[in-house]
Amino acid sequence: MLSMGIDIELVSILIPALLAGLLVLSTHVVLGQQVLKRGIIFIDLAIAQVAALGTVIGHLHHDLAELPFSNVWMPAIFAIAGAGIIAWLSKRMQDELEAFIGCFYVLAAVAAMLILANDPHGAELLKQLLSGQILWVNLSQLLLPAIVYTLVLLLIVLKPSLLEGRAFYLIFAIVITLSVELVGVYLVFSSLILPALAINRYYGRFGLALAYLVGIFGYCGGLLLSAGLDLPSGAVIVACLALSALVMRMTLKLWYKKGHLMSHESISN
Repeated sequence: MLSMGIDIELVSILIPALLAGLLVLSTHVVLGQQVLKRGIIFIDLAIAQVAALGTVIGHLHHDLAELPFSNVWMPAIFAIAGAGIIAWLSKRMQDELEAFIGCFYVLAAVAAMLILANDPHGAELLKQLLSGQILWVNLSQLLLPAIVYTLVLLLIVLKPSLLEGRAFYLIFAIVITLSVELVGVYLVFSSLILPALAINRYYGRFGLALAYLVGIFGYCGGLLLSAGLDLPSGAVIVACLALSALVMRMTLKLWYKKGHLMSHESISN
């Protein structure tokens, strides 16, 4: 009976965590492909860190923290402002954009560290924002992201050109803000880049589906391993996402050699 109780308790924790991961993947796989296409790999880290900075500032100002949904709109304001700056730079400093995005990330991270330097709970908050607490997500926290992500996916399906213009930065900022709240900065970056990178060099009829498969295996494996081995869930999921992406990349490479797929290089030639 005790064993059954423990299993039920574990399942009740893992199901919301897995749903949170699947929600994040629903938009991040598509946006991650656009990030790779634009060559702005670190924009997700930068925007996620800027959103985290908004959370830090909201945490320290108790008047703001007591306002309704301040944990959402405070980081959203910062993320949208950061995305706006990057969008402005993309039109004026295209050849140096990735360097500016990297600087943006570092400055936001340093600012958060300095602001929390004298806060007794500062280290714990920073750890939570970076690594996330996906195992402690509850179903009520998933409602707003589910609504927003659904609307974002509908917009992308109905008007794919939105991803090509400046609207991409606004969509990206909103999605990243909600994702950081759910899974933390490291998993946001990994969910965006690793599934997209796994299929990036190869074309096939099921490319997008395979990218989602990479993410699903990563989250499922990471959650099960972290629960079974009592290890930090965020770190284990990142490792599993990387392993899943590597296996998929190697598999696609073998398929390409056998003539079942086309690569970017073969198309360009």
